[in-house]
Amino acid sequence: MAETAVKADVKAATSSKTSAAAKAKTYTEDEFLNAFSGKSRKFITDKLGAPAKKDLAVKPANADRMVMGMGKTDDKTKRVNIEMWYYNNVVRYDAKRTYKFAELTFVNDRCMNIGFFNNN
Repeated sequence: MAETAVKADVKAATSSKTSAAAKAKTYTEDEFLNAFSGKSRKFITDKLGAPAKKDLAVKPANADRMVMGMGKTDDKTKRVNIEMWYYNNVVRYDAKRTYKFAELTFVNDRCMNIGFFNNN
């Protein structure tokens, strides 16, 4: 009886690994761009899962002074939230190889820029 339970546990673990591997879909560059450009964070999380890494854009300390020095006026518009998400090995560049990183840049909850990289 205990042997049957162990076999069932092993089978369940194997099937969960198989389903996780099946879920890890890869895309061509065009497929990825068409599928995720302009989409919300929720949509992308639903399709790709949680990102491997997240970064927030940081405004340089003297950015306002530099912009004002170029003749621009002080802009008091709504604050822009910029965040970068990184996914590993989801975009193919040929039949056998994938980019190490896909970077999705969100501006106020919409994916506005996508980049593919093989180095940091």
